Amino acid sequence: MADILSPLPGIFYRSPSPDKPPYAKPGDTITVGQTIGIVEIMKQFSEVRSEVAGTLVSFSIEDTGTVDPGDVIATITEE
Repeated sequence: MADILSPLPGIFYRSPSPDKPPYAKPGDTITVGQTIGIVEIMKQFSEVRSEVAGTLVSFSIEDTGTVDPGDVIATITEE
């Protein structure tokens, strides 16, 4: 299993906007470099990308939840 960590502090969003579908859902197959969400800090948005390929097991942070650098955002089972 591999954890995807927050690169910076802010608010984590699972989708690009409230009316758009999430970047990924638990059970989805994830590729290396795939965006699984974004972190917003002071109106700056940074994509959170997976460094491994596998299956998204779960998110550790709720949509619109607060994150700090190094917080686990999601867990992936590597393939």
